[in-house]
Amino acid sequence: MQLLLIEDDQMIGESLEQGLKKEKYQVDWARDGLEAEELIVRNSYHLMLLDLGLPKKQGLEILRIYRDAKGKAAVMIITARDSTFDRIKGLDTGADDYLIKPFDLDELFARLRALLRRSMVIESQEITHSGLSLNVSSHEAKFNGNPLRLSVYEFKLMRALLDEPGKVLSRARLEEKIYGWNEEIGSNTIEVYIHSLRKKLGQDFIKNVRGVGYKVANKS
Repeated sequence: MQLLLIEDDQMIGESLEQGLKKEKYQVDWARDGLEAEELIVRNSYHLMLLDLGLPKKQGLEILRIYRDAKGKAAVMIITARDSTFDRIKGLDTGADDYLIKPFDLDELFARLRALLRRSMVIESQEITHSGLSLNVSSHEAKFNGNPLRLSVYEFKLMRALLDEPGKVLSRARLEEKIYGWNEEIGSNTIEVYIHSLRKKLGQDFIKNVRGVGYKVANKS
């Protein structure tokens, strides 16, 4: 499992890196906020351990930007900040767990295993709608029982629409959902993907609400 450790304390970082590698995690270690952002852009992680008090960019800001960009890794905050206010703020910003320093390594490893189990359940889900089936784990699609070939961005766009059937999503909102950090976005790419999906699914599968955006019908 790919894990990003974001920790500026050298002694704590070395101890965590050593322990995590013994637990068979593949660990990247960022020692400040900007280095963490660079690693997030270049890599895909299953887990993140995030300190809050970081040089160059604070941990909560990194987390906020990551979640706004639809980052899916499970994030555990590891910090000495133990107030209820800080815990609530961290969880509301997008953390999945919050562990106070100093902590026992065995407890940390147990919590990481729990986060992985939870994320595996979520990623195994299959989304179905009007004959279309999207397997989130394998990124495979079927339409009326037959295999359907979708590009990476067609799959992401279709999933974004199926996550909120009946709701109109603007082009800007769809771009937020399907593009990652620092990805260049063409001026008409959403329209191109919509056109391609309609050819595969039928012209009426994705509705255009003029001047607002796109939607799929509510499930019957």
